[in-house]
Amino acid sequence: MNASRLLRVLGIAALAVATRNVSLTAQFAPPAPPPVDLTKVPAGMPAPKTWTAQQDHQDMMDQLGIKALRPGPSGDEKAPNHANYDEATANPYPNLPDVLTLRDGKKVTSAAAWAVRRKEILEDFDREVLGRVPAAVPKVTWTVTRTVDATVGGHAVVGKQLVGHVDNSAYPAIDVDIQMTLVTPKDAKAPVPVMIMFGGGRALPGDPPPAPRGGGPGFVAPPAPAAGAAAGAPGAPAAAPPAGRAATGPPAPSDPPSTEQLIADGWGYASLNPTSVQADNGAGLTRGIVGLVNHGQARKPDDWGALRAWAWGASRGLDYLETERSVNAKQVGIEGVSRYGKAALITMAYDTRFAVVLVGSSGEGGAKLHRRNWGEAVESLTGTGEYHWMAGNFMKYGASEATFGSKNPGDLPVDAHELIALCAPRATFISYGVPEKGDAKWLDHQGSFMAAIAAQPVFKLLGATGLGRSDDYKTERMPAVNVSLLDGQLAWRQHDGGHTDGPNWKYFIPWADRNLKHAPPASAGK
Repeated sequence: MNASRLLRVLGIAALAVATRNVSLTAQFAPPAPPPVDLTKVPAGMPAPKTWTAQQDHQDMMDQLGIKALRPGPSGDEKAPNHANYDEATANPYPNLPDVLTLRDGKKVTSAAAWAVRRKEILEDFDREVLGRVPAAVPKVTWTVTRTVDATVGGHAVVGKQLVGHVDNSAYPAIDVDIQMTLVTPKDAKAPVPVMIMFGGGRALPGDPPPAPRGGGPGFVAPPAPAAGAAAGAPGAPAAAPPAGRAATGPPAPSDPPSTEQLIADGWGYASLNPTSVQADNGAGLTRGIVGLVNHGQARKPDDWGALRAWAWGASRGLDYLETERSVNAKQVGIEGVSRYGKAALITMAYDTRFAVVLVGSSGEGGAKLHRRNWGEAVESLTGTGEYHWMAGNFMKYGASEATFGSKNPGDLPVDAHELIALCAPRATFISYGVPEKGDAKWLDHQGSFMAAIAAQPVFKLLGATGLGRSDDYKTERMPAVNVSLLDGQLAWRQHDGGHTDGPNWKYFIPWADRNLKHAPPASAGK
């Protein structure tokens, strides 16, 4: 890596750290697509498109033959088109695709048959929901740019700042440099488990916190969400909140940060900045890793969206951890909250090398059933605001008028229960908070619990333990707040905090220890 690129990457990484402790209403607006060097466009190749999200969205509608999309529901409960919060009308498509029935109608009754069914489900998600990762994605080369000795919660650690440069020799006009930090206990006697945490790219321990990104004289925070609106909902900030919501979230008053809890328990942690892989906006689809493989041109309908790209970035982070002698690469987990909770679940579903996942408040596109009419809906993700998370083909299921007629969520070939099932039999923890503290009804906690219930049969088939409830997703209701379902490899807990997984870390870590057979150091808890 040349000096100018290194300085630029380190500057961006330091800047991204700033939002770790910024409140939800002081998050910054979505960043502009990264600049390109037009002098580096190879001869005979077109320059990268510089469309707005609206232009890119319209191009995909044109490709698909969509003339009109149904509007998404409003997060403002006083609006005429407010989201539904009536359980009596919440299940217009009550029958989910059978996760254990093959396309030919045969029932899946063995691990071998599940392997076939798993490929069928992945193909449906690739084609219709999340998009395909190209067969020939450029190689990533990781570089350690800085190493420090420091302490976390009174424990000695080694911190490394890392940059994963994606080979852009085929299209030098677009740079992709993945930002990640790794912190491990200094005195560990053996390789340690590690949680990769989607977030803003944390500074190394001991670094002074820089000024908040976008802060300083003249900074104006985006407006606070409307009453009842969730992050990303109508009435919320346009891209609230991007990388700035730290994966740890605000801890419960008596809890130390998740990073301190992990180190004290003999874990390491890595922080990966997903927007260094792919921008969190539609205008950025001709940049980042998606734009790089497309040479700066528009996506095709089954090309990957940002969620799948972020998951790909996490897998490349795991590639690096497999080379680290201080890390037990067989015990690496993935974690995220909100949109990064979606990405964490997708990472776990696709990459079977990950051993454990903590899925925080993921909502639509994550653990929530697409077929549920409650809060955030499929139509919320097919408009211009968040369509970039998904494959272009996903827009078909919000179409009211198109050359193919119209489609609705009931036409989707897969649903969220199958995404959770793809994680089986590995340790999968679904986490939510409560609406009263800011984990809005918009996220559909009950719909996410139904999806976990419907995924149980796959965990059981593969010899794992589910939630300890029946498999009847139509009748099962989520347990009371702070009641834990943590006896199996599939786990659920709704804490009494807000839009964060912070209060659940003290439950997640011992649960993960038990599933991974990890013994904390003798000093843990003292």
